[in-house]
Amino acid sequence: MLKPRALKAGDKVAIVSLSRGMLGEKQFIHKYQLAKQRMEELYGLQAAAMPNALKGIEYLYRHPQARAEDFMEAFRNPEIKAVFNAIGGDDTIRLLPYIDFDVLRNNPKIFTGFSDTTTNHFMLHKAGVVSYYGLSVMNNWAEYVEINPYTKSAVDHMLFHPTPTLDVPCSDFCSYDCDKVWWGEEYMTERTPRHPNSGYEILQGHGKVRGELLGGCVDVFPELLGTSLWPSKEEWKGKILLLETSENNMPPEVLSWFLRNLQAQGILHVLNGIIVGKPAFQEGEAYKEIYRQVVGFEADLPELPILWNVNVGHAYPIGLFALGLTYEIDCEAKTLRLLEPATAAE
Repeated sequence: MLKPRALKAGDKVAIVSLSRGMLGEKQFIHKYQLAKQRMEELYGLQAAAMPNALKGIEYLYRHPQARAEDFMEAFRNPEIKAVFNAIGGDDTIRLLPYIDFDVLRNNPKIFTGFSDTTTNHFMLHKAGVVSYYGLSVMNNWAEYVEINPYTKSAVDHMLFHPTPTLDVPCSDFCSYDCDKVWWGEEYMTERTPRHPNSGYEILQGHGKVRGELLGGCVDVFPELLGTSLWPSKEEWKGKILLLETSENNMPPEVLSWFLRNLQAQGILHVLNGIIVGKPAFQEGEAYKEIYRQVVGFEADLPELPILWNVNVGHAYPIGLFALGLTYEIDCEAKTLRLLEPATAAE
C-alpha cells in the first residue's frame, strides 16, 4: 500500500463533498468557514473547497459526476497534499463509474472521512493507497467550541507528526446520539456533553494478533457487495476488520444479517481479528451478543479476537484509523497499536 506523506504548515488541502451536499447549504455554510479557519489558524494549512463542494444538496444529488470530478482533480493536482470529505450520506457508490483508479494510485495523498465515505476508502484500497477513516469536515474539523482533545491528538499523531509506532488509547470520555448538539449558528457556543467511557473490552479471543486494517461503516457494505470495490476473500486474508454502525440505530438482527454475509463469503474465517466502533446508542449489549453469536458460535470462531468500544465512526469522540496499515490487538492487555508510521516522511 502506498503511504501519503505527512502534512506540514503551508500545505494546500482540499475540501470535497462526495456524498450529501449539506456543506454548501445556507444553514450549514458556517461549518465550512469554521473548518477552514481551524485548518489555517491551528495547523497553518491553505484550505479551499473544490469547485462543486459548496453547490448544495440538490445539485450534488443530481450530479454525482461533479462530485467525482472534484475527487479526481483534488488527487490529480500536485499542489494539494490532503483531501478532507465534508460529510457522509447514502449514495457515494454513484461516483464509481467516474473514478480513475490510476489517478488515485499515481498521486497518493491523505484522504479522510467516515460513514458513507467508506465507499471512497474502498476506492483508495483498490488503488493501493492508504487512507484515514474518520475526521469529516462538518463533524470534526468544525466541532463547535473546539476540536475535542481525543480527535485533535489523533490528527496530530496520524497526519502531522507520525511516530514509529502509535498506541491508540480508548477515550476516557464519550457521548451518544441523544447528547448531540444540533447544527446551527445559534448552537456554536454549546459543547457536546461528555460522560465517562468504559474502556476497551475483549468480546472473545486471546493473545496478540496483527494485520492490515480494512473496513468501515457496515451500513454501507450492501452498496459495495458485488462491485469492483469489494475485496475478494483472498484480499481479506490476514486483515483486521474494522466495523462501525451509523446513527440509524441498526436493529441487532440486521447486524446479524451483515455478519452472516461475511461468514457466507468466507471472510470471517480468513481474518486475524475484528475491531468494533462504539455504537452511537447506549444499547450496545445487544450488539455484543450478536458478535458472539454469529462470529463465535455460528461461524465457529470463538478464538477470533474482537476488540469492542473503539472510538471510530459515529459515537463521540472519534479518532483516525489508517486503512491499509498494520495494527496489533493485545487481548490480555486490552490495547490497540499501530505498528508503523501513519504517514510517510518527506
